[in-house]
Amino acid sequence: MKLITKAARQQLEENFRETERGLDPMDLWPVVKLFDPAGAATWLLAYTVPDQPEVAWGLADLGLGSPETGDIYLPELYLFRGRFNLGIERDLHFEADKSIREYLEETRRDGFLRA
Repeated sequence: MKLITKAARQQLEENFRETERGLDPMDLWPVVKLFDPAGAATWLLAYTVPDQPEVAWGLADLGLGSPETGDIYLPELYLFRGRFNLGIERDLHFEADKSIREYLEETRRDGFLRA
């Protein structure tokens, strides 16, 4: 499965352009949700820099109770193999309903990412 579709990549790059125009990245709505199907880790991707497509910015919750925002190196996710030799997957039905800031606040409050 392709983790980031062409349409998603275009939206991630458009979100980056929004940050260049002054929008706080925390106010972006995530475009892609990735997760470990055999674990608790989840990533919400909000933007990618067009000339650095291997790096995304977003929210990472590794299931340890300490979610954080920042750069996410995508090749590590592409190569990852967890329990049962399963790789990272994309949530095909994900549609964001709030900003990264709101997801982060909710995750810190609840102890896990609900997306």
